[in-house]
Amino acid sequence: MDDIIDLIATDSAASEVTDKLKDILFTKSAERIEAQRPNISASIFDQPENEVEEEPEPTEEPEE
Repeated sequence: MDDIIDLIATDSAASEVTDKLKDILFTKSAERIEAQRPNISASIFDQPENEVEEEPEPTEEPEE
């Protein structure tokens, strides 16, 4: 972030400022993607042991 402020303060070219912004945003998004990757792959490829839930057996009430 300080790099961007320095570029703006030193009146650098707009293309340099936007390139730096893009680099920072790309780095942040890549970090977040890498952090979520194990969770997402586990939810897609890991199958729970009990996929089918068993329905409770209906209890019969005695008729009067």
